[in-house]
Amino acid sequence: MFDDLRDLYQEVILDHGRKPRNFKRLETPDLSARGDNPMCGDRIELFLDMDGDRIADAAFQGRGCAISTASASLMTETVKGKTAAEARDLAAHFREMAMTGTCPDCGAALEDEMDRLQALSGVHEYPSRVKCATLAWHTLNTALDGGKEASSE
Repeated sequence: MFDDLRDLYQEVILDHGRKPRNFKRLETPDLSARGDNPMCGDRIELFLDMDGDRIADAAFQGRGCAISTASASLMTETVKGKTAAEARDLAAHFREMAMTGTCPDCGAALEDEMDRLQALSGVHEYPSRVKCATLAWHTLNTALDGGKEASSE
């Protein structure tokens, strides 16, 4: 069973890495930021359209490994419709999961979202890949804070 689940997660990562969702530039984004992982060369630019305090649309462009691209793809899908506070909370829980493999305090409010992101939980076994997985999330927080540059260092 464990091997089947690992294979499924690997397929999800490869699918999002090869065919990322929301891989585009938004015409006139309300917020944007660039993220850089100098350790392996991953770079993304994140674009957010806001409707008040809610993320109406999210997209990204850039280049990176399959994990970095898959994480950005899954992130843009997951944060659409969330308030800035909800997106920040989700980012914090995702970082915890990426670093430890679990998220014991995620709670029922984030259960569906964390289930969707579970495919990336295995990166905790490879500490150098955690930065790849969290780059998009650091960039999200930077954009929501009004910043322009994020780094996974």
